[in-house]
Amino acid sequence: MPASGVRAAAIAARLSDLGLAARLEEHDRHISVEAEVPESLPADLWREVLKAVAEADRFGLLATSLNDRTLWAVERKTVPTTGDVGGPGHQR
Repeated sequence: MPASGVRAAAIAARLSDLGLAARLEEHDRHISVEAEVPESLPADLWREVLKAVAEADRFGLLATSLNDRTLWAVERKTVPTTGDVGGPGHQR
């Protein structure tokens, strides 16, 4: 498993250990971790959750007017440094 996958799995495991059902999704250029956050999450648990996602390349919280809250984190995959990276429009 690539390093990005290992890091994403570690974040998901930490979130699961904190009681959040985390899920991983692989994309072309990154791996995402998502977890639904209950409205009643205590402040001390929020701190631990934020410590977990702070290890990612990017993270955030999607909140809707229906009180749904989804925490997300993204680990970028390593891009090859030689060759045709992502096609003609994405060469370095």
